[in-house]
Amino acid sequence: MDTSLLNPLHPAGTIPEIHLEFPDNRLLIDLCGEFDRNLTQIETALEVQIIRRGNQLALLGASDSQARAAEVLNALYARLEQGRPVEPGDIDGQMRMGGASDAPPAGASQLEMFSRGAVEVRTPRKTVEPRTAAQKAYVASLFKNELAFGIGPAGTGKTYLAVAVGVSMFVGGHVDKIILSRPAVEAGERLGFLPGDMKEKVDPYMQPLYDALNDFLPSRQVAKLLEDKKIEIAPLAFMRGRTLSNAFVVLDEAQNATTMQMKMFLTRLGEGSRMVITGDRTQIDLPRGVQSGLREAESLLGHIPKISFNYFTAKDVVRHPLVAAIIEAYDAADAQTG
Repeated sequence: MDTSLLNPLHPAGTIPEIHLEFPDNRLLIDLCGEFDRNLTQIETALEVQIIRRGNQLALLGASDSQARAAEVLNALYARLEQGRPVEPGDIDGQMRMGGASDAPPAGASQLEMFSRGAVEVRTPRKTVEPRTAAQKAYVASLFKNELAFGIGPAGTGKTYLAVAVGVSMFVGGHVDKIILSRPAVEAGERLGFLPGDMKEKVDPYMQPLYDALNDFLPSRQVAKLLEDKKIEIAPLAFMRGRTLSNAFVVLDEAQNATTMQMKMFLTRLGEGSRMVITGDRTQIDLPRGVQSGLREAESLLGHIPKISFNYFTAKDVVRHPLVAAIIEAYDAADAQTG
């Protein structure tokens, strides 16, 4: 680290620049991004100035901002050395996670990754990495526990990460099938007025689950697995009377399950299966006076060992930044009226 130059952005002029040197100029180009867009993203988020000088990057700003930016840049460069891409989402994730590089070595097992503090989910189409501490704890709990709950606002990756883990475990031979379900609450009595057979009526409500699957598996493979019943996507009502063995089971939008539906679903858990329940308590669409099964499950099951509850907040939103601001505004309004 070269401290020969003083930081002109500091009022007292006493904080030295941090100089980072990167030996591979090709990787440095990828680190900076097209038109230095990656550097701009880091500058904006961490309130630093990054100046490129040959194969070095000079960091100017407050000392804590310099240190954080240095950690992020070094971690991103380490990703590139491992042959892994650096996209805007990866940069955002590194900044949220503090910049520490805990990337697992090539060929590391899931157990080895967790033992060294690293978490990622490998699927045929992409490798998924948690971008916040809450997401990291959630993914780890999905591999560790037979029954896990993910509760929090939209955009925090609850369902997406659950489906990713399901695909990873299916491809790895840990389960024989994937079962994805949602309550079709929005349909209600109107379902019978929609055109088509039952599958055509309910598919629009299942579309987010199809979208997640297609992110992790080739579309032809998804179609084949659906045809062979290795993947099932069905409304919650279709689970009654079944025992779900050797399966990875996800119940999405669980806040819209009634108490009886939730009990019915939870008691479907069979040998060799994993079950994940995801929901957002602020988006309950049940009729007035009908209790959410998700709320009751929280109060009844929180003390049972091997059942994990993971909670997300607006800080864990990984969609457009405005989504987090919108959620925080509604939360603040609810707090005032509550």
